[in-house]
Amino acid sequence: MLIAGPTASGKSAAALALAEEVGGTVINADSMQVYREVRILSARPSEADTARAPHLLYGHVGAAERYSVGRYQIDATAALAEARAQNRLPIFVGGTGLYFAALTDGLAAIPSVPGDIREAARVRLESLGVAGLHAELMARDPLTAAGLRPSDPQRVWRAWEVFESTGRPLVSWQREAGTPVLHGLKLARFVLDLERQDLRERIRVRFLKMLEEGARAEAAVLSGLDPTLPAAKILGLRQLTAWAAGELGEEDAITLAVTATRQFAKRQVTWFRHRMTDWTWLQAEESCNFVSFVRHILS
Repeated sequence: MLIAGPTASGKSAAALALAEEVGGTVINADSMQVYREVRILSARPSEADTARAPHLLYGHVGAAERYSVGRYQIDATAALAEARAQNRLPIFVGGTGLYFAALTDGLAAIPSVPGDIREAARVRLESLGVAGLHAELMARDPLTAAGLRPSDPQRVWRAWEVFESTGRPLVSWQREAGTPVLHGLKLARFVLDLERQDLRERIRVRFLKMLEEGARAEAAVLSGLDPTLPAAKILGLRQLTAWAAGELGEEDAITLAVTATRQFAKRQVTWFRHRMTDWTWLQAEESCNFVSFVRHILS
């Protein structure tokens, strides 16, 4: 079972309800919920949630680690085996498109980048800045650079180091998919789809709740985090850090964090619409009754 959806769409609650109903194990497919330091900011399931049904691949990675989709593929394979060994239904849930691609389509076997080249990429990024490194990548590997935002240091760095170490564009490697984690299994695949205005409001309300629960303290723990690390992209982290430093006032920090999250959700939905056309899309009323809906269509 796979459940995808944009941030704040209610997919984690749907997965938990289904897991309780059918005896399932909830397995994370969200790239930010792997980090142990940010349960609140990443909207990771609470201890009460994890007591109701087994959850795997949540909070098992330190924010200072350079966790990748390749490592996720290895971890997801182990989690799948664990759930099946316990005769539980594996329920993969999240909002990271590349994680779902690893599960259903497979990943390319990109060679490991040598340490000296990785260090050269870091120095180059610090010297040129992300926009400058993107411009250099555009000159050397326009095929990959054209698909990357010049403001995304982690992906620009990754594309630069892969081209530097292999002499091939990252996108050309990505077209050579390997064996999917879920190869050979019969899959039920769902995308939770909410009306745009409803999703925008849910994002605002959830961020305010995060602040009440201690999101500022979580952000403080990660102050000074290397901006090229994947964990540095945790939604709201940059704005809360700026608030703590006195660079933003409370109102501006909240507004900018909510806006950034809404923009991210829009990009998620766009990715899903382009890449998950053969999945079952559930509208808001169906999402609210997810267990009943799934039971009906699978019966």
